[in-house]
Amino acid sequence: MTMKLGIICDYDENGFKQAKDLGLEFIEICYNIGNDCEEFKKEILPALIERTKKYGVAIGSIGRWGSSKIDDNGNIIEDELHNSQLLIDACCELGCNVFVTGVNYVDGFSLYENCTFAIAFLEKLIAYGKEKNVNIAIYNCDWNNFIREPQSWELILGYLKELGIKYDPSHCINSGSGKYIDETAKWGKRFYHVHIKGTLNTAESGHIDDPPAGLDDINWGAFMSVLYKVGYERTLSIEPHSGTWKGALGDWGVRFTVDYMNKLLYKGAK
Repeated sequence: MTMKLGIICDYDENGFKQAKDLGLEFIEICYNIGNDCEEFKKEILPALIERTKKYGVAIGSIGRWGSSKIDDNGNIIEDELHNSQLLIDACCELGCNVFVTGVNYVDGFSLYENCTFAIAFLEKLIAYGKEKNVNIAIYNCDWNNFIREPQSWELILGYLKELGIKYDPSHCINSGSGKYIDETAKWGKRFYHVHIKGTLNTAESGHIDDPPAGLDDINWGAFMSVLYKVGYERTLSIEPHSGTWKGALGDWGVRFTVDYMNKLLYKGAK
């Protein structure tokens, strides 16, 4: 039972070189709100294909955070559906089998209605992804996304059996129940991609920082143990996120997390 370790970083030559030098297997691409997906497919994708070959570093997932998928009347925003499809096309060409998305909540409609809007959008993505051998995962972040905790998962993932979760325990702590071990134990079999991002909080001060994983509050050993328990064999993506950990300190923090996580990763029988 093996998992792959990678990182969210720049996907230029330097990013690929960094990942290779760190001994990582993949880069994650977050092509978020405001970025031109037509440009990505026409201009960025060809260079990515060459870099994956040159450095032997794969693309572990491509995601689109922050954009609205549903308009104020509850209808699918066709331009954004097209953007997602373009990125799924890119996943296919890169041999990447996970596309990550969110779906916004539309005020003035009930939770039930919002779930039907989200299902209509996600059904289209799942069907399109099937044609390309790309799985669709919903992120558990609150950036213009309401499908981020067990109540909405019960409703939407309960219905869409092929929809997965991109899981990050720090989001469960900072904008959810904090019960990331419980969520992983119950829903881990639906995890398609996992972020490795630290978080530091106190009862008095609240959220303090997002330091490197292994220098934070999350019980990564317990979290990994539950991933092994549920049979998770997919990707773990390091997410450098803190404004504190930049420059030389940030580089050291990434190396620390790589070394720390490698100690928790089963590499297979010798």
